[in-house]
Amino acid sequence: MVKVAVLGYGTIGKGVVTVLQTNADSIEKKAGERIEVTKILDLREFPGDPNEDKVVHDYELIKNDSDIQVVVECMGGLEPAYTFVKTALLQGRSVATSNKELVAKHGAELIAIAREKTSNFLFEASVGGGIPIIRPLISSLSADVIEEIAGILNGTTNYMLTRMEEEGADFDEVLKEAQAKGYAELHPEADIEGWDACRKIAILTSLAYERQVDFEDIPTEGITKISAEDFLYARKLGMAIKLIGQSYEKGGKVYARVAPMLIAGEHPLAPVRDVFNAVYVHGNMVDDLMFYGRGAGSLPTASAVAADVVDAVKHLGKNVKINWNPDKLILGDSGQSERRFFVRLAGDTPEEKIQDIFGQVDYISIEEIREKAFVTGIMKEEEFEEAVKDLDVINRIRMH
Repeated sequence: MVKVAVLGYGTIGKGVVTVLQTNADSIEKKAGERIEVTKILDLREFPGDPNEDKVVHDYELIKNDSDIQVVVECMGGLEPAYTFVKTALLQGRSVATSNKELVAKHGAELIAIAREKTSNFLFEASVGGGIPIIRPLISSLSADVIEEIAGILNGTTNYMLTRMEEEGADFDEVLKEAQAKGYAELHPEADIEGWDACRKIAILTSLAYERQVDFEDIPTEGITKISAEDFLYARKLGMAIKLIGQSYEKGGKVYARVAPMLIAGEHPLAPVRDVFNAVYVHGNMVDDLMFYGRGAGSLPTASAVAADVVDAVKHLGKNVKINWNPDKLILGDSGQSERRFFVRLAGDTPEEKIQDIFGQVDYISIEEIREKAFVTGIMKEEEFEEAVKDLDVINRIRMH
């Protein structure tokens, strides 16, 4: 029997315990060992809970329990999660976590400790909830050179954009709706400003290119400037607007960005709606792959964490190699990245001026909206910013 401690008995932690207990017989067959949760760390009391007797309030009780072989971290945040996880790894225990902040900031270091101690640091649930994407990147696609990753990595913003598209609602209206349904927090900045998606694309990029990508280095823009009118234009273009976390390799450099983007209707990311997440991967040999599913929620995320627990038990005394070097990957200058832009300008902007600045553009007109809207040719980011600095820009959206 393998004994497991769970740190944090909130939405995800309780889900992990539920999965491990409900599917115990099936999991035992797959892991080759019976897995039992023996301690649960939380500051709260849980009277009447079936696992009430397992709850402890002091990490030292877990640290000093030599029978525990696997630790599951579901606390969130950097501290005390980082200290507890590092301590467990240094003791030779394996750790499974769903904590994207922890993985984005300290993933390379914790992987190195696990390798040194012949244990494992596993984090499938840190990106995409229940969607399997980490393991495919480090295992199934190990023979490929990854040329692009593009993902809808945040369910809250995807839900909001879906409602704006379908109902013609404005941003503030759908944010209140998302908060009322529990999809958005009272303070939703991490979602709507793109920070959550930024940490997740940093993790995926670090794995794809095998070096540390600091999320602070990734240009990040949220969805707060997207309006109902933008979706009218998108519909006319046959495109969708999605918050995309993207990284790609070009000319020997890796570029990364999080921003709202217009996606062609035939692209596999375009029909992804509501709270669902999806990750598109292009490899030089395998070509296009799509990973789709519930990117959040108690049981989908817990299922991914529990699968990591099974993997850890199957590899007790062995390290599953993960190539994530702590040496920092210097990202390409975002100003040099190239793409087309959809632009909305004040209606009194002369077309001659637009042509002088951008050359030939493709205009899009909607009868009830009096403004100049068009799609540029391919331009560098810095060239575009210079071009529009003296124009009355209503909005601009990058095109994928």
